[in-house]
Amino acid sequence: MNYQDQILSFLKEIGIPTVSSTLDDSTFLPGLKIDKGTLFYDPEKLKYPGDLLHEAGHIALMTKEEKETIAGNVKEFRPPGQDNEMGVMCWTYAALVHLGLPPEVVFHPDGYKGDSEMLIMEYTNGQYRGLPLLVWMELCDYETFPKMKKWIRS
Repeated sequence: MNYQDQILSFLKEIGIPTVSSTLDDSTFLPGLKIDKGTLFYDPEKLKYPGDLLHEAGHIALMTKEEKETIAGNVKEFRPPGQDNEMGVMCWTYAALVHLGLPPEVVFHPDGYKGDSEMLIMEYTNGQYRGLPLLVWMELCDYETFPKMKKWIRS
């Protein structure tokens, strides 16, 4: 099973809907679009399979109300600094560990504003930026992270 299939299987298992679709070029990330709680992906345009997991993290951390309204770039629907990005990165790391994937699958050199190596180093050394948000959302505990109690915010 390749990374993309493994990630899609995991997302189905935890209840994040995905749809393979032809997407235009106006998406935030190549070949990916969040639309009201569903992750649409274009297999022809998707550059990195790990981006599926990261964008799914945005859906996982959304409230029920946000899942009903957010479409496109999550940052456009929230005030600056309230996009849950730190929590999403931490959620994504937990998912990588759960799936047994190398961190580079998500934290690739073309993402994270050039900070992918630093993020890999931090997370693999137990410096979990974003963890307080996941604990506050009752998705995990400090003591047992990266093991999650649940994957989707209630």
